[in-house]
Amino acid sequence: MTDQVDNWHKLARYDTNMQGELHANLLRNNGITVSLQPLSAMPGMNSGIVLWIQDTELAHAKRILDSIDTEGATPYEMFDEGAENGASATVHPTKNDDHNDNHDGDL
Repeated sequence: MTDQVDNWHKLARYDTNMQGELHANLLRNNGITVSLQPLSAMPGMNSGIVLWIQDTELAHAKRILDSIDTEGATPYEMFDEGAENGASATVHPTKNDDHNDNHDGDL
């Protein structure tokens, strides 16, 4: 019988918790057991995260993460439908939006 505690290997470190959690979920969706280690004990702090993987799944996890194309697109562009067409997704509020003066007869 092996000691499972000693079989974990550091796979990756991410500067943001969101990026680490997204990659952890990708690995989990592919049947890989992932352990997350936040780099801050304070809830809500976005100080980064480390992914730990069992040694038997390390090579498979590396292949999955290496297949992610992160070049050429910022995180916002990956989820912005308008970015594909060169359109700006920036919303500029009008004067009425600033004061919530939009009355559509709901008085």
